[in-house]
Amino acid sequence: MSAPRSARLIAFSLWIALLSLAGCAVYHPVSLPAAPDLTPEPALTVPASEFWLPGLEPHRFPANGLDETAVVTLAVFDNPDLKAARLQTGVARAQLLQAGLLPDPQLSAGLATSDLNYGGDVGLSEDLRALITRGAATAGARAHQQQVYLNILWQEWQVAEKARELFIQLRSDEELRDMLASTRDFFADRYHQDQAAMQKGDVTLPTVTADLTLLTNAETKLRQLQLNASAARHQLNQLLGLQPDAQIRLTGSAASQPLSKQAFQAAVAALPHRRADLLALQAGYEAQEQTVREAVLAQFPDLTAGVVLSRDPVEGVNSFGPTVSLSLPLFNRNRGQIAVQRATRAVLRQTYQARLDEAAGQADQVWKAANILQAQLRDLDARLSVLESTAAAARKDFREGNLAAASYVNVESSLLAAQAEAIELGASLEGAQSALQALLGLPLGTPAISAK
Repeated sequence: MSAPRSARLIAFSLWIALLSLAGCAVYHPVSLPAAPDLTPEPALTVPASEFWLPGLEPHRFPANGLDETAVVTLAVFDNPDLKAARLQTGVARAQLLQAGLLPDPQLSAGLATSDLNYGGDVGLSEDLRALITRGAATAGARAHQQQVYLNILWQEWQVAEKARELFIQLRSDEELRDMLASTRDFFADRYHQDQAAMQKGDVTLPTVTADLTLLTNAETKLRQLQLNASAARHQLNQLLGLQPDAQIRLTGSAASQPLSKQAFQAAVAALPHRRADLLALQAGYEAQEQTVREAVLAQFPDLTAGVVLSRDPVEGVNSFGPTVSLSLPLFNRNRGQIAVQRATRAVLRQTYQARLDEAAGQADQVWKAANILQAQLRDLDARLSVLESTAAAARKDFREGNLAAASYVNVESSLLAAQAEAIELGASLEGAQSALQALLGLPLGTPAISAK
């Protein structure tokens, strides 16, 4: 091989290497945001066509405020944490792409000289073991991608449940605030009346002191409720991606419904096929199965094949032919990696079993708590009917002078306390039913089923 020819051979090799770089990606820096990205009022930032949370469908927002479905919808699609979580799908897609790509071929070139001739060689080779493990790697990456989607779905479910919980709490707080305000006004009126009567000598100090104690307790409860409502408002604004001082009006009531024992048992039995976090763990386990398979396949000899074009710099003889390199599986045989991946698979299997057990236990606890709350609310409703009749009679007797003020105040206090307790019990029951729906992975807006 002449010197010019050898030089052309080397130049050709370099040209091929440079050409392979022509399609490479270019680095572009991306800066971090400099200010909060919060909106002053509720607005959907995701097209309705992307609604895929089970049971959540495009919903016309009421003109007079946000109902439960509107709050859940805004939370799922505008929550800042979920926006970040959804970007993980891009990472999973990239990982799937990476798993399906074959390694780039290796190009080698060399130049040698002697006193007689110039020579050199050009070789092109490819790692063939990647072809053996490619199927397992791709299947594992596809299962991981499904796991990412399901984990995001579970996060959306959790955000939806949190939004429903805050909606129930705030609607209950509004009702309870009116009740506590009425209670405070009643005790304030009694306090001022008895204080004036004491100055005339008609009542004694203990009566006025008792009125003041009741008034103070009512004002304390009202102040605490205001603090709790303010904290819940801020949590809801944060959940919806709104500015902290955004004012939203809530309307309507919660849509959670009780479950019968048969429906509950059927839902628990279907947990592995419906709850998103369990499905995500199943997908993760499948991805690990493929990783084990890939590790087993990788124990086979590492095979590299290619072709070499060369010229001897002494004899001046050209040669062209295949080349193969093979690792001998004598010491390693990928045994360490196989053991690691099998142990990891065992951990994932037990983790799934623990999560499934926990899900069934939590669901049973909440279902029984909901039944207890429902029974307590029924008993309280029956007691309220008696208290309301008693209070009506007491008001009549008090106006007519047939009942002492202290007795009248006791009857009214009992009624107001029972009414406030009914509001709190109702909110607790709605919260338990909503939590149960999330724990069972039931679609949002599941129809009512009798608990009897």
